Amino acid sequence: MDSNTKLILLYDYYGELLTDKQKIYFEDYYFNNLTLSEISENNSVSRSAVQKQLKDIEDKLTNYEQKLQIIKRNKQIEKLLNKIDDSKLKNEISKLL
Repeated sequence: MDSNTKLILLYDYYGELLTDKQKIYFEDYYFNNLTLSEISENNSVSRSAVQKQLKDIEDKLTNYEQKLQIIKRNKQIEKLLNKIDDSKLKNEISKLL
């Protein structure tokens, strides 16, 4: 998995723990494909401030997963789930994830 894909996955799980401004920067950069310059213009800040903010966000998201390990646990559960033969039980467990 490339680093952008990994960060987007981390954002899917932990994005709600970020501030509104951090969400805007992240979404503009990773989802809307804006450049650092475009984001800085839109938010009236320097390009280096946006770059620093994005680095802080990446560190924060990575730190959340290192401490909480929700993604790691979900992957382990999915592996076990694939071993279950009972499709009804499998569907019920899948709904919980």
